[in-house]
Amino acid sequence: MLSVLNNISAMYAENNLNQTQSSLQNTLTQLSSGSRINSGADDAAGLAIANGLTANEAALTQSSQNASDGISMLQTADGALSQVTNLLNRAVTLATEAANGTMNTSQVSSANQEYQNILTEIGNIGSTTNFNGQNVFSSSATTFFVSDGTSSGANTYSDVSGALSTSSVGTTAPSAASSVAITNPSPTASTSLAGSTATFALGASSHTISGTLSVAVGSGSAHTFSLASGTSIGAAVTQLNGNSTFSGAGLVASQGTGANANKLIITGPVDDSSSDNGNSTLVVSPSTLSDTTPAGTTPGSGENFTSGTISSLTASSAQNVLTAVTSAISDVAYQRGVMGANMNQLTAASNVASTESENLSAAQSNIQSTDYGQATTNMAKYQVLSQTGIAALAQANSVQQEVLKLLQ
Repeated sequence: MLSVLNNISAMYAENNLNQTQSSLQNTLTQLSSGSRINSGADDAAGLAIANGLTANEAALTQSSQNASDGISMLQTADGALSQVTNLLNRAVTLATEAANGTMNTSQVSSANQEYQNILTEIGNIGSTTNFNGQNVFSSSATTFFVSDGTSSGANTYSDVSGALSTSSVGTTAPSAASSVAITNPSPTASTSLAGSTATFALGASSHTISGTLSVAVGSGSAHTFSLASGTSIGAAVTQLNGNSTFSGAGLVASQGTGANANKLIITGPVDDSSSDNGNSTLVVSPSTLSDTTPAGTTPGSGENFTSGTISSLTASSAQNVLTAVTSAISDVAYQRGVMGANMNQLTAASNVASTESENLSAAQSNIQSTDYGQATTNMAKYQVLSQTGIAALAQANSVQQEVLKLLQ
């Protein structure tokens, strides 16, 4: 049907041409930007994933740098301790020389002057060696943060370089765990208003309790419970109250509060009446419980050269000085060994962060980068469609003009 009210063919051609132009524009944007996703409309899910990976990558890149900074700080301290070792080796020579009876008083005095200079220089090294304005020798922990940008992927490394001064040259190993037997308590007598209690007091709430707990109510049979090594007071309370035999005997375990948080308290059943007062007294012998002080986590102090006979070098103190200096050399070696272990740990953390960042960067690129092979193919296709669309629109417009021939 010939009609001039609507040119349907031209409308179809125009719509298709608009779609082609939009697709061509999007393809040219991808080619010019290098990114397949330039707005949320291109790929909303892909954009969210790519942005998340970019954030993770940024956190990991900085985390690798954080670990590297920590390594540099420890290397600075290790280099300083290397010089301390050289000074101590010279002190060994001086002490050995002063111990020899062939030296006169003046010569020993000269040796002591150099010895004092060595101690002063060690103190100077400890107080002036710094990294980024911070003293590297401290008994407080320095934290190094490594993360992928998420709370579950965060790690904090706390490294203690140890103090260095004339009163503490080098460091010693942290204190080892130690245990002492807990004296069986004398239970309080039960009453009609309150049950009998037996209290096991530890040295501190951070200590652990272990061994065998034997509890009998009045003249009843004893019940035995075992607490494994390393059991905290809170864990012991949970374990005992969860035991059917323990609770079935009317026993309740609890931990003291406030200043009494270091106490494990066993409470027995209340007497049935006032005439039975004392019949439910707890019997806790022969319990064999131990109070364990956890191993220390910070290094101990090194050799102290500020007091006693080793503060100065004389013919009479030379052998004591020699012993102390030799001990200090060993303490410095231990301090450097701890730093070396910390450096290796941070190196591993830095390598892991770098590798993970590399992998995330590759994943982000796969999602967001333009596939130039596909994009150039699309560009050629849309250019041809654009040209044919324009031609088709022109033809559609010219066809309708043929109606005029009927009016001639």
